[in-house]
Amino acid sequence: MSGNEEVKAKVLVTGATGFIGRRLVDALAAEGIPVRCLVRRSDVAFPPQVEVAQGDLLQRNSLLAPLRGIETAYYLVHAMAGERAGFEQRDRQAAENFVAAAEMQGVKRVIYLGGLGEEGDQLSEHLASRLEVARILQSGAFKTTYLRAAVIIGAGGASFEMIRYLVERLPVMITPRWVSTRCQFIAVQDVIAYLVGCLKDARTAGRTYDIGGPELLSYRDMMERFAEVEKKFIKIIPVPFLTPKLSSYWVWLITPVKPSISMPLIEGLGNEVICHDQEIRKILPIPLTGFEEAVRRALEEAAGEGEGKLT
Repeated sequence: MSGNEEVKAKVLVTGATGFIGRRLVDALAAEGIPVRCLVRRSDVAFPPQVEVAQGDLLQRNSLLAPLRGIETAYYLVHAMAGERAGFEQRDRQAAENFVAAAEMQGVKRVIYLGGLGEEGDQLSEHLASRLEVARILQSGAFKTTYLRAAVIIGAGGASFEMIRYLVERLPVMITPRWVSTRCQFIAVQDVIAYLVGCLKDARTAGRTYDIGGPELLSYRDMMERFAEVEKKFIKIIPVPFLTPKLSSYWVWLITPVKPSISMPLIEGLGNEVICHDQEIRKILPIPLTGFEEAVRRALEEAAGEGEGKLT
């Protein structure tokens, strides 16, 4: 029996102005699914059929009106950018406020996009905080679908932009050892397809899934193949003495990715982040995008929009 169903009730998207959120809003609206976006500022442009509601996840009472009448909400918020100090506490407070308000308004489902990584992996602060947010959401009275992704390839995404600028600006790179860590990238359009698919298939409610692309690649592999797509020469020379902190400042010198964003990313590269199961493929067997095609699409999007904002 298929779990596919027509979505008639309005869906709330938090983090609607971000790298994933703005693409998800467009995809939901294109399918005729009623969407309400939670934003802190009212001056953000969305498609005309999309409803906008103001609220702040750090102010619990401001969430009650945006969550009224909502059956399913997407949780796409992480305190990663800006000042790093205390971001775990802000993530925790935002998730706890959301759970309390969602329970008060009778929300039935939450769909959360977090990071790959296990509790026993000596996780970076960034990945540990994402895992804590998942646990908080799963403690709610609603059913939480938890999607776990590693590197997402798409224009404006911090990992993609970091690779892009390193390849384009440094033909010879002296790099930290983390360039050899394997990870399972996924194209941003495939992430969106999974997020929409989970909403439309009730069998995914209350489940946790790893989502990834068709290949396992190291950051070195990704940089070398990125260079091939752009027909650029690069030579990569790993060295043992670059710490995550030094690496993040090194990245900052070469790319527009600030240390407050790059450091959490780089700290997370000590462990392999790969999918441990393919269970979601049994329910949502979407065609997966290869690395080169994901890069080409991201570059075309970036060229069409001009230099995008990093999120």
